[in-house]
Amino acid sequence: MRCEVVAIGTELLLGQIVDTNSSWIGEQLALAGIDSLNQTKVGDNFARMEATLRQALERSDAVICCGGLGPTQDDITRDVIAAIMGVPLVRDEAIVAAIKAMFDERDREMTDNNRRQADVPEGASVIAEMPGTAPGMVCPVGDKVIYAVPGVPYEMREMMVGTILPDLQRRRGAAAVIRSRVLKTWGLSESGLAEMLDERMQELDRAGNPTIAFQASGIEGIKVRVTAKTDDEGSATALLDEEEALVRLVVGDHLFAVDDDTMETVVLELLRQRGWRLAVHESLTGGVMASRMTTADPTLEIFQGAIVAGGVSAHMGEAHALEAAAKARGRFGTDLGIAAIAAQDDEDAPRGTVYLGLDHDGGQHATTVALPGDRQQLRNYAVISLLDFLRKTLLQS
Repeated sequence: MRCEVVAIGTELLLGQIVDTNSSWIGEQLALAGIDSLNQTKVGDNFARMEATLRQALERSDAVICCGGLGPTQDDITRDVIAAIMGVPLVRDEAIVAAIKAMFDERDREMTDNNRRQADVPEGASVIAEMPGTAPGMVCPVGDKVIYAVPGVPYEMREMMVGTILPDLQRRRGAAAVIRSRVLKTWGLSESGLAEMLDERMQELDRAGNPTIAFQASGIEGIKVRVTAKTDDEGSATALLDEEEALVRLVVGDHLFAVDDDTMETVVLELLRQRGWRLAVHESLTGGVMASRMTTADPTLEIFQGAIVAGGVSAHMGEAHALEAAAKARGRFGTDLGIAAIAAQDDEDAPRGTVYLGLDHDGGQHATTVALPGDRQQLRNYAVISLLDFLRKTLLQS
């Protein structure tokens, strides 16, 4: 069973509205075990909409058409679907009454334009859920189907959950489960990671299940998405567990988190297990670290605070970072202090050179990294690099 998503609206193409609907629908289809191989955006133009929907029907068993069901002249989705079905539009007076009741509740007058929203292609059925004035529709096209839903997110979601997903599962017949797991890595390039996993990916290409894909995510590193399709939840989880273990063997401690965990939450958990508290010196990162850490630790159970100041030091290089880390630790009386210091102008160091320092009872640790980007990018990369340095140090202690 294949289902495509077609998002309608010129405003989507112009970037005036971000299409969050398609990504949400795609996620729900995957969770329901429905294959969704294509998503398309098309403007409010009859010919282009018709061509797009016909092409989608050629490739897939079902199409979810999102948007273009409003009362204005450019809302022509119902007209296009009627043309594809080869039927006229028929006004549903029950829908007219429902729309009028909504206007009456708000003490507003319903215009003739709103009556257009009750026009339904002959042979189509109206979706029971109707939280707004735009009714959704289930439109049969031979042995295939077009689902038309409004572009308002909460209206679309109610129709998806209440009618469309159950109908798709009924049409599909056999049960299926598609589950994904995101493995997050830091310190590797996308090409380097792909090379490391190349042999395994070739094996999976031949087997067909599970699959591996990469996603470069800037300061969040490179993500490895593992996807399994099985008949039941337990089998999918087992496949994902097996594949995660194999990836961990290959990439080692470059893999820092899974799914919703972040570098911050992982580091905080390692510190919590030891009963340690943390402070940071932020001459380079300028409060970025404190912002991220307080988001992950809002009660300040582990993260105690930051010094956002330059400070004067006679030291250069890693010694400067160690001094700053010790200063933060002393100021807040914590078990650990960390700091990221940019190379000074009078140092013979390439642009983007950053010194990382860590101070705790067990001693001091420092390293040097080369980071890319402008000042703001450098700050963000320094935060993640410093947390990763702390993570690896904690794992080794």
